[in-house]
Amino acid sequence: MISTAELAHPTDLALDRAWDVLESVPDPEIPVVSIRELGILRDVRRAADGALEVVITPTYSGCPAMSQIAEDVAHALDVAELGPYRIDTVLAPAWTTDWMTADAREKLRAYGIAPPTGNCGSAQPSGAPQQKVMRFMPRALPAPACPRCGSAHTERLAQFGSTACKALYRCIDCREPFDYFKPY
Repeated sequence: MISTAELAHPTDLALDRAWDVLESVPDPEIPVVSIRELGILRDVRRAADGALEVVITPTYSGCPAMSQIAEDVAHALDVAELGPYRIDTVLAPAWTTDWMTADAREKLRAYGIAPPTGNCGSAQPSGAPQQKVMRFMPRALPAPACPRCGSAHTERLAQFGSTACKALYRCIDCREPFDYFKPY
């Protein structure tokens, strides 16, 4: 028997299925985390015309992986036979490392990438975005811990690592280089 609450707010099984399907779409540059875990997948909703709308936000506006991410999303939806759909790339609000899940941070560390430290203050506890304060001087952040040995004795070698959203660091104790996912 269907409750009155279910009649007032019917469950859209296709939306639920789309979220589940897209949970498995990996980031093309860091395949151990999904686009949902990274916060790139912002929303899946039903459009006025009945199509699914998938909203993605790049980690930065010039991210070269966005076309591949859109292709991977389309492929996953096609395989699951969840059409019609459209994929919208949205730049505002800008992506922030605050949108990463705790699981994504741990998966990055286990993969050898130091996850971002601290938070950028761009999301309230409710998840609603808030206004960011513009800073003209970068704030000093502690060096990230080595993802391999856990040492806090690390040094930055280069502002940019394997991708523009990461910096290259080296552990002074174990001497291993590693990427650090910069907080935005």
